[in-house]
Amino acid sequence: MKQLLLSIHDVTPAHSHRIARLEAMIGEVTGGSATYAMLVVPDFHGQAPIRHDRAFHAWLRGRADAGVEMLLHGWFHRDTGTHSGAAAWKAKHMTAGEGEFLGLSLTDATARLRDGRKLLEDILGRAVTGFVAPAWLYGEGARAALAEEGFTQAEDHMRVWRPADGRVLANGPVVSYASRSRSRILSSLAWSRVATTVLGGLETVRVALHPHDVDVASLGRESRRAIGGFLRERRLGRYDGLRARA
Repeated sequence: MKQLLLSIHDVTPAHSHRIARLEAMIGEVTGGSATYAMLVVPDFHGQAPIRHDRAFHAWLRGRADAGVEMLLHGWFHRDTGTHSGAAAWKAKHMTAGEGEFLGLSLTDATARLRDGRKLLEDILGRAVTGFVAPAWLYGEGARAALAEEGFTQAEDHMRVWRPADGRVLANGPVVSYASRSRSRILSSLAWSRVATTVLGGLETVRVALHPHDVDVASLGRESRRAIGGFLRERRLGRYDGLRARA
């Protein structure tokens, strides 16, 4: 059966109230299902470390125990590097300074992946096998580090793949929403409406929600509509379930 991979990005104590609103919306649309993913940031922008936040640990464990899938989502979610060539274009036009893993060396990417996964696994008491780079942007160092560290799923704008051998697990553009300008809001709304039609033939469709989506009423209405539309012909799936489909 066709499936929908639904995710909440930028899961951090800094966005706790917005995330609660996103979860409530997902519950309304899905009938209370916990089959979706949370992408956890260990220290959002260097200002929201989760390492010693016991209340946040308990909340994350509770969500995981309820069935929510947990993926690692960078370390800081902030790009502090300098770029050239194609990477410079991506850093300028595809994100607003959020492409943390775009310019990291193999050594730095490995350290952040290793430390982030260990932290999240210690909190959850279970394995973390999936990674999504902030802004879905990867450099060569990040790709190599993912393979070396044994992550079994990674995701960018156009696909989910297995880092060890590059095998594609799911194809097709992600449906997401941008709220930082009027033009981006309008383009997000247009893409979402088109996507519910043109992506219908895909085996796996992905919808990604971000905390600031709840700040714009039109994005909230459209994401509800899109998720409900996709679920008329699909079931909710999991990233770790894609391994069996490879």
